[in-house]
Amino acid sequence: QVQLVESGGGLVQPGGSLRLSCVASGIVFTYYNMAWYRQPPGHERELVAALTRGGSTSYADSVKGRFTISRDNAKATVYLQMNSLKPEDTAVYFCNAGVGRYWGKGTLVTVSS
Repeated sequence: QVQLVESGGGLVQPGGSLRLSCVASGIVFTYYNMAWYRQPPGHERELVAALTRGGSTSYADSVKGRFTISRDNAKATVYLQMNSLKPEDTAVYFCNAGVGRYWGKGTLVTVSS
């Protein structure tokens, strides 16, 4: 059974930082491209950052220079380091494996003073 379990969300003030983690099980982690998506309140889910199994990264324009995606294959974990957070980053953040194939249940990030 495939599981993707996110953690690290919470309430943070504008300008603050958070690091999200997603632990994968039930898949051969090194075979999969990984990504983070988010769904702000009242909006559709959108791609935030992607990381191929070869190490190439891509980011939404809205987070470039502030967010960093990385992976630890030995721990079957993908991370999203989020710096300089803004209120518009408030959303449920979802981990994804295999370009939409497998999804976590999400972790809520709220950026507010």
